Amino acid sequence: MAAKKVAICAVAQHKNESDLWHKRFQGMLLDVLEDLQNQAEFDFNEETGVNTIVSCSDDFFDARTISNNGMTDVLGAHYRAEEKMAQEGLNAIGYAMSVILSGHGDLVLVMGHCKESQSESRNMITNMGFDPFYGRAVGLDYLNAAGLQARAYMTKAGVTDEHLARIVVRARQWAARNPYANAREIVEGGKVMASPMLCDPIRQLHAYPVSDGAVGMLLASEERAREFTKKPVWITGFANCMDSYFLGDRDLTSNFALKKAAERAYQKAGINDPKKAIDVVEVSDAYAYQQPLWMEGLGFSETGQGGRFIEEGGPEKYNVNLSGGMLAGNPMIISGLYRAAEAVLQLRGEAGDHQVPDAKRALAHSSYGAAGQFHSVLILEA
Repeated sequence: MAAKKVAICAVAQHKNESDLWHKRFQGMLLDVLEDLQNQAEFDFNEETGVNTIVSCSDDFFDARTISNNGMTDVLGAHYRAEEKMAQEGLNAIGYAMSVILSGHGDLVLVMGHCKESQSESRNMITNMGFDPFYGRAVGLDYLNAAGLQARAYMTKAGVTDEHLARIVVRARQWAARNPYANAREIVEGGKVMASPMLCDPIRQLHAYPVSDGAVGMLLASEERAREFTKKPVWITGFANCMDSYFLGDRDLTSNFALKKAAERAYQKAGINDPKKAIDVVEVSDAYAYQQPLWMEGLGFSETGQGGRFIEEGGPEKYNVNLSGGMLAGNPMIISGLYRAAEAVLQLRGEAGDHQVPDAKRALAHSSYGAAGQFHSVLILEA
């Protein structure tokens, strides 16, 4: 018996901005929901409408306990069951897929949001991701953990400040073509290398900007997908994996969790060689050094060859982050949803000025936790 299939029928993105002070997150989500309904013409009818809503939010960034409780009415959850995926949005797609494959529903709405600008400091929030006795007390956060990883990886893989500048310049060039990106200003390599140090060796322009955004998607079973779109995009592989919690227990350059997640996602999608099988790659590169590091973990570059990968045009060859990527600005907890939304647009031929011709298969990646502790990989096909 053939396996059941799940389709993404519609995607909607809110433009990323660094300080969307004039709009509450409920208003951002409503914009996204109305866009989705205009595309797919669905409703919340008990018999034929949305069965389940999967939301993605974070209590710390929303400054409230049980953050999903603040927007359930906007999502239609007063009509239906609503489940919350905290902290990493790409897994909301995996959750929605499981709802459909298990037979609990056949039409699922995924909605994620984050306003990073509401916090005084992202670093204060990510400090809370460490244990309260050792990690928090010494001031660890996602930025300085990334600094430790960046130094170790750059030494191992021959990645230089010039390489990182090249990644940022390219990201901005592509972001300028993406109407949803935050940082769309073209920059020169010299400006990148002259930008102030945030946490050695990470410079200010090596890091993604503070961003506010929201993303929505409609997923349907194979039987119902064509009720809502003529161009369904199919989920053919999904997997995730988490590395050890304490930084000292990990080899920060090993890509352990990402390699495991990618291996399982490729196996489910029937992919033997991702270099040959995938047309579009969207990785969550919160910091410039992460792009070659994650590409190693995904199997597009040899281990410890990040500098060579950049010099030989690997990002261009494999169509990496033509949306501008996370470096162009997405909130960290829904970066994976933005990666998946871009992948869907590419596979539907709707990516506008940054469209890849005849794209048939795409990969969306997300990373969360200190120095890429947790990774998820999604494979999509037209």
